[in-house]
Amino acid sequence: MSFAAKPPPPAALIVAHGQPSDPAPAAAEIAFLAAKVQALMPDWRIRSATLAEPGALAREVAAAGGVGLVYPLFMAGGWFTTSHLPDQLARAGGAGWRILPPFGLDLAVQALTLIIAREAAARQGIAPADLPVLLAAHGSFRSPAPADVAYAMAGRLRQEAGFRRVEAAFIDQLPRIAEAAAGFPPGSVVLPFFAARGGHVVDDLPQALAEAGFQGVVLPPVGLDARVPGVIRQALRAAAISR
Repeated sequence: MSFAAKPPPPAALIVAHGQPSDPAPAAAEIAFLAAKVQALMPDWRIRSATLAEPGALAREVAAAGGVGLVYPLFMAGGWFTTSHLPDQLARAGGAGWRILPPFGLDLAVQALTLIIAREAAARQGIAPADLPVLLAAHGSFRSPAPADVAYAMAGRLRQEAGFRRVEAAFIDQLPRIAEAAAGFPPGSVVLPFFAARGGHVVDDLPQALAEAGFQGVVLPPVGLDARVPGVIRQALRAAAISR
C-alpha cells in the first residue's frame, strides 16, 4: 500500500531592507517579528530575511523547499519592492515566489495607523482635532513613492480620524523633520511611519527632534505595534485564498 506524500505547509518570508553597515540587529528584529507571526499561524512556515544580510534571502528560500509568499516590510512600493526585491529574489532561487503589496500600502496597516493616533489622543485626554500630529517618514530624493504614501496617510488622519493639523516630514527629503517639528507646539505627537526600528528611528529621528527643540510625545514606529503580527497574518491568509 502506498500513501501520497503530504504536501509541505504554506511558506511565507517577511523581507526587510535591513542595515547594510550592521545587518545583525535588523535581522534579529525581523526574525522576532516572524516568530510572532509564526505563533499565530502554526500551520504555516514563517521565516524572515533582510536584503542587507549577505546570503540570507537564498538561505531562507532554500529552507522553504518550494514556493511561497513574500511580505515586504517596506513602507512604499518604489524601486526596492518593484525592481530590486524581485531581482534579488530571482537570484536567490525564488523566482516563483509571489510578492505581496508592501507593509505601508497594506490597508490594514493604514487603518492601524489611524487607531494608533486616536489612542495617543485618548491617552492625553485630548480630542483628535486639538492634537497636532507630525507624521515622520523616510522619504526619498530619488523617488516620489515614499512621500506619496506618507502624504496620503496624513490626509487620512485628517479626513477620517479628525486630526485638524497633520503634517508629513522626512528624513531624506524636504520638508525635513527638524524644520517641520520646530513649528509644533508643546504636547504635540510625533508618529513615526516606519516599518521597523532601524537607524533612522533610533538615531536620525531623535537627532532631528532635538535640533528642533521638540517638546511632545514620540510614539513607537507603526511597525512595532503589538497588532502588526495579526495584520501580517491577515494579509498572508487573504493572499493564500486568492491564489
